[in-house]
Amino acid sequence: MRTKSSIALICVIALGIGATVATSTLAARYGSEPSAQTNEEFFAAADQVLQVMSKILDLPAKASLKKSIRTKAEIRQYLIEQQKKDESPQKRYADQRTLEAFGLIPKGFPLDSFLLDVLTDQVAGLYDPQKKEFFIADWIDPVEQKPVMAHELTHALDDEYFHLDKWQKAVRENDDSSLARDAVVEGSAVAAMMDYSLDGMHTSVRDVPDIAPFIESGVASEMDKDPNLAKAPPFIRDELLFPYLAGAEFTQQVLKATSGWPDFKKVFENPPVSTQQILHPSLYLQDVKPRIISLPDLKSSIPHGWNKLDDNIVGEFALGEVLKQFIDASRAEHFATMWHGDRYALFENKETKQTILVVLLALDNEKDAESFFGAYSEAFEKKYAVKQPVTEGPEFASFGSAYLRCFHDECLSVEGADRGVFDRVDAQLGWPAEPSGTLANSRGRDRFTRHAVTSK
Repeated sequence: MRTKSSIALICVIALGIGATVATSTLAARYGSEPSAQTNEEFFAAADQVLQVMSKILDLPAKASLKKSIRTKAEIRQYLIEQQKKDESPQKRYADQRTLEAFGLIPKGFPLDSFLLDVLTDQVAGLYDPQKKEFFIADWIDPVEQKPVMAHELTHALDDEYFHLDKWQKAVRENDDSSLARDAVVEGSAVAAMMDYSLDGMHTSVRDVPDIAPFIESGVASEMDKDPNLAKAPPFIRDELLFPYLAGAEFTQQVLKATSGWPDFKKVFENPPVSTQQILHPSLYLQDVKPRIISLPDLKSSIPHGWNKLDDNIVGEFALGEVLKQFIDASRAEHFATMWHGDRYALFENKETKQTILVVLLALDNEKDAESFFGAYSEAFEKKYAVKQPVTEGPEFASFGSAYLRCFHDECLSVEGADRGVFDRVDAQLGWPAEPSGTLANSRGRDRFTRHAVTSK
């Protein structure tokens, strides 16, 4: 599930990222008059930064590229064009309905226009891999442009060697894997931008103990200053920042574990396959991959008159975001780390526009599935305002029109349907039938225990 799929960009957003690296606050200059600067000065500065980045990344520049400074109005028009070109209206509608079904955005939230407004204000620079062009927003002072140039020119150099547009589109049908590749692209550009600022100081990103606090210190103070982001659903803010923050941490750990930028090329040749590998770089370095989960053909289980809108992967990052809507963040992160693979499908009734959401999750082991059942049940209680869910057997609970069952190391949830739909999907998985008879609610609620938070 994605929000940024509506506007696929290779850019640096302000939000204190460039500001922190430049040791100044870009956001403080929103709406300010641009400082005087000739095109010749801009071109010369870009060429100088390109030479430095080529040396840092060990990627000799192969060709010149277009470059320009654009106004906010020009940036907005570019974003509108990208939005129309990137995804069909049907795909954007499916994305919207999926996010609503998972509870990540309110129903009817104006997702497309909201993202357009946010990115219009937040795009500090952008590289277009199709046109081989990069531009800088004119509201950035020339003194502060060079770190943004370093970020965008990292994209340009990567594109010359790894063909970023084709590289990212290769996993377009897998939202989780797509977000992981976004994190490689943006996170490595953030780390390279930092190395540009540290160039000549006899230190680098590899020498910084932890890159995250350095970046987050600038981001946190800027988040609430943007009136659009201040009122955004948490998931939108988190997903917008994930490629930059988690991606930079991932990049730093890979750089530390290897000889540095010359070895980082191998990440593009063998990219991470999930946000789990981004969040836990050691899993990527050890080549630990999630399970490939498949749902059965659900046509016979879903009533007539329902169309499939979406069929994709949640992933560890988005699972944590789903849980965070209903349980505290630390516990949500703890249970999300148990993720080992998933598949979901979303169906919509052609007449009523109601949805049925089917999710099959694989956890690391049977014990994790048991504790995850408790946390997910708690989340469902709050999502559906059910104080006493009906429980049958040790790992089954129903919450009105939502059902949850775990068996061995997997958990199945069906939301927006009746019991007959759940039973048919359950049977298609080949799991044994649940024990007949309803247990006392008190016994069922004993399963919903609070577990100690541990790291993966």
